[in-house]
Amino acid sequence: MKYRYLRFPGGLPKAVTFSYDDGCRWDKDLAPIFNQYGVKGTFNINSSCVGASDWYLNKEEIKEYIVDGGHEIAVHGDKHIAPGVVRPIDGIKEYLNCRLKLEEMFGGIIRGMAYPNSGIKRMENGANYENIREYMKNLDIVYGRSLGGENDAFELPTDWLNWVPTMHHDHAYSLQWAQKFVELKCEEGYHTNRQPRLFYVWGHSYEFNQRNNWEHMHDLLKILANREDTWYATNIEIYEYVEAYNHLVFSADSTVIHNPTATKIWFMQDGGIYSINPGETIKIDAKESTT
Repeated sequence: MKYRYLRFPGGLPKAVTFSYDDGCRWDKDLAPIFNQYGVKGTFNINSSCVGASDWYLNKEEIKEYIVDGGHEIAVHGDKHIAPGVVRPIDGIKEYLNCRLKLEEMFGGIIRGMAYPNSGIKRMENGANYENIREYMKNLDIVYGRSLGGENDAFELPTDWLNWVPTMHHDHAYSLQWAQKFVELKCEEGYHTNRQPRLFYVWGHSYEFNQRNNWEHMHDLLKILANREDTWYATNIEIYEYVEAYNHLVFSADSTVIHNPTATKIWFMQDGGIYSINPGETIKIDAKESTT
């Protein structure tokens, strides 16, 4: 065995996900667009703002348009406070309260988040990222979407609590990067080209209303959607799948593989695509590979 690469469900090399903040009323327009194109989004909600005014969605609307639409709800702070500018005790209260309230309102287990405001880019009051990362883990938050960079290499995160998206939807090169992504050949060439790739778009739905550019999302989705080599998933689905892949157990020579998780996993090894069911152990014949 020379190289092994994660493949998304169905053996696909690429994934696309979306992340939209604040739970504002224009999410009622955005979620149906996602459904129309067959993509999935994560909607990051400020728990104290749910139904607080006509600007925000209420509980029933979030359930109808987001939860029942197959999208994810994630934490965005109880009152939209950035963890980097408050003391740890205030950050802990902010995100624990948000998680508790959202789980009470909508049921289920909510483990993802997007940092509000300046997030972890700006630090004050003795805050630092390692401390924030530690208390987010203690709150059972497994990923945090951050800002402060671009990811036009379309790489999976190495630190889930500092998950840098590809771009904001209004990025100057949004359509060009989308076209670059769909044209990638992940099954050919040098081994670094065969890594799994992720296109991750973030924003706020109210921005489409402010800028009167809803057609831009349609243009973006016309490029990204309905691709045979792409998995369309929420943020938490991507996290859980990648983590399940990372829990595969291998023999020393990588020919015997056990899947201890509850998830069916696909991967590429020595040029072949394999799948392994939950609880299954498989054997792959060793062979030389020059790829």
